[in-house]
This record gives sequence, C-alpha cells and structure tokens, in this order.
Amino acid sequence: MDLELSDEQQLIVDTTRKFVREEIVPLEADLDPDASDLERADHERLVGMTRQMGFYGLDIPPEFGGPEIDIVMRTLMAIEMAQHRAGLYAPCYGVFGGAGLAQLYEANEDQKEEYLFPTLRGEKRGFFGLTEPGGGSDPARAIQTRAVKDGDEWVINGAKIFISGADRADYGIVFARTDPEKGRAGITCFIVDTNTPGFHVRRIVHTLRSTSYATELQFEDMRVPAHNVLGEVNKGFAIANDRLSRQRIPYAAGCIGVAVKAQEMAIAYANQRVTFGDLLATRQAIQWMIVDNEIDLRTSRWLTLAAADKARRGEPFRTEAAMAKLVASEGGGRVVDRAIQIHGGYGVTKDLPLERWYRELRIRRIGEGPSEVQRLIMARDLLGGNFH
Repeated sequence: MDLELSDEQQLIVDTTRKFVREEIVPLEADLDPDASDLERADHERLVGMTRQMGFYGLDIPPEFGGPEIDIVMRTLMAIEMAQHRAGLYAPCYGVFGGAGLAQLYEANEDQKEEYLFPTLRGEKRGFFGLTEPGGGSDPARAIQTRAVKDGDEWVINGAKIFISGADRADYGIVFARTDPEKGRAGITCFIVDTNTPGFHVRRIVHTLRSTSYATELQFEDMRVPAHNVLGEVNKGFAIANDRLSRQRIPYAAGCIGVAVKAQEMAIAYANQRVTFGDLLATRQAIQWMIVDNEIDLRTSRWLTLAAADKARRGEPFRTEAAMAKLVASEGGGRVVDRAIQIHGGYGVTKDLPLERWYRELRIRRIGEGPSEVQRLIMARDLLGGNFH
C-alpha cells in the first residue's frame, strides 16, 4: 500500500485541515462545550464554503452529484474533519454534507424520487433503525420486530432503541423479521414514514453525550405499503451488514482525528508546563505516555488506511474494517486518557475538549458494533467460520 500523497491529494488534506482550524474551531469558543450544532447562519455560511471547495457531500457517489474523491482520500479528510471539540459526534457539524443513509442508493427509482433525492437536497432527514432492546450486537438473532403481510401492506409491531435522529426525521429505514424460521435469511428492510399511524418515539435516551441523545421507538400495528420494501423480502440483513462494514472505516477515522489533536495538545502542554522547576517534557513518565500515544496513533492510522485501500480496490475488507474500528476506538480512548493525565486538573475541565472526547470515545467502543463483536467478525474470517 503506497501512502505517499500526490501534490493534489496533499492539497486536499491541507485545505481540509485549514478549514477546520480556521473556520470551525473559532466558532466553538462561543458554544456550549457539549453543543452538537452551530448557529444556523454559521452553518449555512460554511455549507456554502464547502460547496465552493467541491467538498460537500463526500459520501455521495458521483452519479448522484457527489465529488470524485475516493475512499482513501475521504478517510484522510475524515481524520482532519474530526479535529475539533464536536468532532466525534458531529464531524464539522454536517457542513460537509452527506446523504446519511447509503442504503437508499440501492432503492428503486420511485423510492429514490420520494426519499433519496429529497435527502440529498437537504429537504428530508432519515434514520437507521436496527438495534433492539433485546440485544443489538447480534441483529441476525436479536431482531424481534415482526412484519406480517396483509394484502398490499405489511403490518409491523416491535421496538428499536439507541436510534439517532428519529424524533427529527421524516422517514426511517427499519429492519423487521418477516420469516421467523430463517434467521438472518428472514429479515426485511422497510422505508417507514414517521407520520405513519402506529409509529411512536417512545422516549429520549440520554447518554454520556449530555446534550445529545438517542431515541427508543415503538411500532404498534404500523401499516407500511408493500412498495416501501427496500431491496427484496427476506434480504434485509445483507443491506444492514454492508452498511455496518463500510461505516466502520470513517468511524475509525473520526477516532484517529480527535486522538491526533489530543496528542498535539499533550505535546504542547508538556513543552510549556513547569513543575518542581522543570518542564513536564523532561519527566520520563510523561515521555513514555507521549510515545505510547504515538504508537496507538500510527497503528490505528495504518490499519484504517489499509482497510480503505482494500475497499477502494474492490477487494473484501470486512476483517480490515473491523480491525480498524476496534484498534482506533480503543487506541483513541487510551490517547485521550493519557492526554487528560498529562494536563492534570485542567484535563477534566470543560475549558478543554479532552473530557468530551473521553466520553465520546467510550461510546465509540460500542457504536457500529462493540469491540467484542469486531473480534468475533475477525475470528470468523480467520478461522473460516467453523464455530457458532
């Protein structure tokens, strides 16, 4: 894998870094430390800037109006885009755009007209509804939400939890069991309008993110037209699985981005903070923490770019994506933890972004599949799946 960037690629990385540090970071000084949104006027101004730069909608395929930027470059950009206070929850506050629900690229033409294109234009918002209260780490077995065919409709009953943005969405992609006897081969994906009778946002689920939250959903005899099946009946698990594998690469990149910034802060502080008559940087304990941080950072970066490179070449990358997500989320947590320790009391104040990153990275060890599931995925691939 050749990671030496061309002049054009380096310019893209440098431009992204400059945009984040000169346009995003200064705005955060006037926001609540846990804010996940910019002021509307600032958001619209920055969206205009990213459109002019040709960086808006990075995850949108070129055939749908997205920029011609491959996944390796998008990964490098994502590392830069995360280097601000809200970098893990809302990378650049959405000013780089994106469709959000990549499954809709596989929709039929009528579904694209009704859901995909309005989403790309910013006219509609969607959510991804997979995780259930009974156990979200094994969706093939854990999905208890049921969909039963009734004429030209499906009647859905069940619940979802830890669903982001459902209370503000116009529609959602919901996975339900349509054939209980077939395991993962009996799950179907539905596009569900949130104004459908029987759709309920049951409660807000507050998390470590403080001002940000997830939702718990309830479906009670919710009737969905048969033409709102996304893909084929009983083929929904493949849609979910593909999304999870692909999402793990930018997810890992975000973890790396905040860790890079935390390391930068730790080095700067160690080189200017004097204790007992000497700089922190002269203390062996501090030196070792800085070195261990760098090892975690370089390992995470290499593994994540290796996964992106395989994805770019169209090769199987499930194991690489799982490894990148695991190492970057766990390693990023260690980097931020050490950075807090180096900063001492200041590290746990809201004057600095470190305490927010610490909370966010704890969530990242669970999101997109917990560390244990990533190890299970890798074990299955390495051992040929000869176990259950």
